[in-house]
Formats: sequence, C-alpha cells, structure tokens
Amino acid sequence: MRWQSWFAVTAVAATVASVPFEAVRGGFVPAPAMAPELAPPNILLVIADDFGIDTSPCYETGTDKPSMPTLARLCREGLVFDRYWTPPECSPTRATILTGRYGLRTGVGAAVSRTSAGLSADELGLQRYLTQSGTGMASAVIGKWHLATDANGWLEHPARIGVTHYDGLLTGAPDSYSRWSRTTNGQPSISTTYITSQLTDLAAGWIAAQSTPWFLWLAYSAPHAPLHVPPASLHDRGDLPGTAADIGARPLLYHFAMAEAMDRELGRLLDGLDTASRARTVVIFVGDNGTAPGVIQPATERSRAKSTLYEGGIHTPLIVSGAGVTRVGQRESALVSSVDLFATVAQLAGSAVDVWRDSQSFAGLLADANGRRRSEVYTEYFGSERPASHGWTIRDERYKLIVFDSGDRRFYDLIADPGEQTDLVASTNPIVVEALARLSRRGAEIRVGE
Repeated sequence: MRWQSWFAVTAVAATVASVPFEAVRGGFVPAPAMAPELAPPNILLVIADDFGIDTSPCYETGTDKPSMPTLARLCREGLVFDRYWTPPECSPTRATILTGRYGLRTGVGAAVSRTSAGLSADELGLQRYLTQSGTGMASAVIGKWHLATDANGWLEHPARIGVTHYDGLLTGAPDSYSRWSRTTNGQPSISTTYITSQLTDLAAGWIAAQSTPWFLWLAYSAPHAPLHVPPASLHDRGDLPGTAADIGARPLLYHFAMAEAMDRELGRLLDGLDTASRARTVVIFVGDNGTAPGVIQPATERSRAKSTLYEGGIHTPLIVSGAGVTRVGQRESALVSSVDLFATVAQLAGSAVDVWRDSQSFAGLLADANGRRRSEVYTEYFGSERPASHGWTIRDERYKLIVFDSGDRRFYDLIADPGEQTDLVASTNPIVVEALARLSRRGAEIRVGE
C-alpha cells in the first residue's frame, strides 16, 4: 500500500540521518524528499491521565492489573517502549509534547492553575508546525488540555497556540465525570455525558468528517481523580457501591474501573474506523505521568509516585501500533522522552524534521531496531507546591542522577537496582564515579540552553 511505502521512506530517513543530535539543537535535520503521491498515515495520539506502568497490562510492574484488552492488543500488535520518561505531572508533559521543548525553556514545570502563567501562546505548537511545514494534515485536540490560564487566554488558549479544532476540558480534572465544564473552540458549556464516553464520541465524529490524513490528539481524563464508579457496561470490577467510605478503603478498584472504561471506549473508537482508515492509522498511546500516590501499587512507595522525580513519577507507558509499525509484538529499550513526540509526530506526518529543539524523533525505531537513539534522557520538576521534590534528573542506559534544588543528589544503578533503593552518590567505584561526573556534565549542558 502507498501509506506503507511512505512510512518506509520516513523510517529509513530517521535511521540513516548522520547529523548528531547535539549539533542541531534549535533546528532540524531535513529528511530526504518523499514522492509527492505518497500520503502520510493518520496519527492518533492517546494520552491517559495518571497512568503509570504499574496500571498498564503491558508492563510487569504492579501485582494486579485492570482488564484492558484494547491496550493489550495494541501491545501485541505494536512496539512497547520500556524506557519512556515524562515530567512527573500532567501540564509539563503536555507542554513538552506540544512544543518539543523542556519545561525549563517553556516555564511549565508542574501542573498549572488558572492563576499561574501557563504555557505562553507565543510558543510554536505542534499543530501549527504541521500546518506551517506544509503537511496538509488535518488536526484537532479533543480532551484534557490543562495548559490554559487567565494570563494566556483561557478559553482561547488552544486556538492561540495553533489548534484549529479543540473540544474538551481545559482544567486538570473534572469536578465530576458526569458533569463537567466543556469548551468547544472557545465556547463554554456544561456537559452531563460521562466524560470518557463523550470524548470518544467527539473523537469519532471529528475523524468521520475528515477527507485527508489527520492527526488527532485525544487526551482522556481517566483514570485521574475523582475516583468513582463508571457506567457498569464499561468495567469489570463488579458491583462497586461508590460510597466515599468504600472508595477510601479500596481506591485501587475504582482506579482500575476507570482505566477499564477508558480502554473500552478507546476500543469502541478504533473498532468504529472503517477497514481502510484503521489500516493506515498509527496509534501512539502514552501516560502523562506516573500513577497518583493514593493508587500506586505497593511495589512503589507512595512518596515516590506522581509528583516526584523517582521512577514511579516519570516512568510511564509508551506503545506504538498500527500503520508502518513492522516490529510487531516487540519491546524497545531505547531511551525516549515525552519531548520526543513532537519530532516523531512531525516526521510521521511528512514534515522534513528529525530533530526539533529538544525533541528527537524515534520514528525510525518503529521499523528498525537499529534506528538512531538517545544516549541520555532528561526531565525536571519545578513550580509546584512541593518544593522539596523540585529538581531535575537524567539517565543513560544504566545510571540515573537526581539533582534536587536543595543541593541533595541521588545516584542509582537502574539495571541492578530498578527500585532505586541503593544510593551510589558517595561510591568510590571508578566506573560509578565516572558515570556520575558524565551525567552531571550532560545535565548541566542541557540546562544551559537549546
């Protein structure tokens, strides 16, 4: 098929690019010209909220799992990334995807409130970039936004940053999943339709109206709090009473029920695509940060969950399945950052981009295990009400350094100690000492500027 030929050209371009990442920060590497008749695939980016690897059925972390056959199928039919990092809260993750820049450059380092600065409308958003680079791809954002504030335009913020169609929830979480504040292209309203189902309906309706290749950013609120009982047809958790007492006593069951509802609705969306559209659609599924402390499973301490720079806060799922993903049922150990989704989506869309600012495309890995990869991955946390957790972290294939704003440091061997229990910062082992110095230097280089 023509879309397969297009993807093969793109994957090869990503693999053979010869300009080092560091040499082109702030710009992009042009990809070889593509035949004009080759259309890009459709791209569906699905973002789950507060969804760490302990909740995903595709990862071993966590002793119990929700029933998520749709996600499990995407993993079986696609490529699962084992070392994907995000910031530890939702707003900075979304900002990194949208801009291809780290939070220290955009100023978004934690979940934004309506009275904070938020993400500047002067940033070049991914959707605007796709338009300006001439891809001809239709695009929309449906679902949770959480980047708008009074200072940057509130109702108009998605449009100001280049989103031509927006429909969803501007805030960090709905007051209720069955009664929530909806904004449609700047127009506010109140919806009484279960939000997970309505976002799916909106996504399906928008896709059905497209006549050209499309990029849809679909951001579910689930399974972010408030914990509740979804409609019975959407989960397998049985007859949950939904009382405050039971939610408090058994929060994980409600977290799982909400994840199952999201999975069933995502399955409904994918199954609703006609055969031809489904065949030429690549699905990228990610979590926006680690699982919330109240529902993270015991293998990870609550003090090391969402809103921390430990693995429980930043190590999240990344699964890519569908059009052009030939590494079916495989796992990938490459280091990948949420910031890399900008360049990856742009390249899949047909843009001549391989590296953009802090973002490096991983599109080549979808078809070639020898595709170009990062030597380190970085993230950070700042600007929240938890100053003791503020700082930055960087890792390579083996070691991880955390530098807190207080000056304290932690250093871990993630191969020997994936649970981050043994701090090696005072080690005299020459190999450890050299790795610590190298990651310290590399982190400082990243933080200097683009």
